[in-house]
Amino acid sequence: MSNPYKTREGGATVTVFVPYDCNNHCPFCINKKEYADCSGFSLDAILRSIHTMDEITPRCDFVFTGGEPLADLGSLQKMLDAIPNTHRIFINTTFPVQQKYSADEMIAFTERNRDKITCINISRHLVKYVEESPDEVVGRIACPTRINCVLYKNYPAQKLTDYVERFLPYRIPIQFRYDYTETTPENLYEEEHDKILQDLKKQFTYKGLDGCRMRNGFHFEYKGLHMTYHKTLPYSTIVETGDDGITYDILYDILIKQNGEIHSDWTGVKLDVEKYRHVTYEPYDLRVLDGTIDF
Repeated sequence: MSNPYKTREGGATVTVFVPYDCNNHCPFCINKKEYADCSGFSLDAILRSIHTMDEITPRCDFVFTGGEPLADLGSLQKMLDAIPNTHRIFINTTFPVQQKYSADEMIAFTERNRDKITCINISRHLVKYVEESPDEVVGRIACPTRINCVLYKNYPAQKLTDYVERFLPYRIPIQFRYDYTETTPENLYEEEHDKILQDLKKQFTYKGLDGCRMRNGFHFEYKGLHMTYHKTLPYSTIVETGDDGITYDILYDILIKQNGEIHSDWTGVKLDVEKYRHVTYEPYDLRVLDGTIDF
């Protein structure tokens, strides 16, 4: 990609792939092959790249994913400490049952970082793919939380209401996710033949749709609990010619890989860091498209 960069105000989201594995094998995970060989992974290189991205866009969002961010609390703490408080920080995790840390130690970690972490996104699927910590433990997390549930292939649609009832006592918002490896520009906003959307509309109250070039959210409500059905394209850069006649690489996400390399796209294209220092900003194109979303 040789075009100048453009991104939204504040800067593209920086997704950090933690330099240690999760030991899980979720069938829809596209990252697992990157953790088959952990040689070359470097916490120090990641810390340097975090500093670089903070220097260029001091108000961008950071997302930690993997792998399993909570599999090494010491390393995760070092990465969190490297990020100034001008940034929002999100963590994608299974909040796993593990031998290395007790549930109390993991809860204590969230308590120490309650003012640092914006939200912990916890994977809990209709089909159980990994060993999960009890819901009661999840309910004790000190930071804001959200449940992420991938509705993968032949998911049991008849269990959707029971699944939501499971989290009602903890009032944790739920985000249902389409298998993003199957999302295309053609089906991103397609509704009539979207089985997941139709199943959700049968069981919950539809509240409206918002979205942008890359991703969207169909919003629902059930007994006062907010739910979203989320679809996103499986890449993070769009090439587009602006009103000024200039063709831009529009960046939504920037990736810090396990070895510290900074990429501009999920397909392995490295970010031209010096070019990104002169990025053009535009207002984020997220907008309400349908209905009244009042959550």
